[in-house]
Amino acid sequence: MTRPGTHDQSPDGVPDTARTTRSHAGESIEDGYNFPGILLWMLGIAALGATLTAAAYGFMGWALIGAIVCAVGIVGGTVWLLLEHRRIKAKEGLSLTDQMGH
Repeated sequence: MTRPGTHDQSPDGVPDTARTTRSHAGESIEDGYNFPGILLWMLGIAALGATLTAAAYGFMGWALIGAIVCAVGIVGGTVWLLLEHRRIKAKEGLSLTDQMGH
């Protein structure tokens, strides 16, 4: 039985490995440093929609600006998330390509 508010831990405070097979379950939600990368991805996807709309209506200047924002958002978000994931792995003494728990 777990205490209220500690769904991922047993009563003695140890992570519940019986229900969790991954060592980083919920890492992207728990680690607040991931949010800028997620927000950059959201910006990139929104800019992609705006770019396609602008191109369809013939606004090539806005389409170019939207394409640049889209590329910066998606590439920047990806780089941010990879660096954050590498930082978490490095804390455990693992490299980014080690498949421990993932």
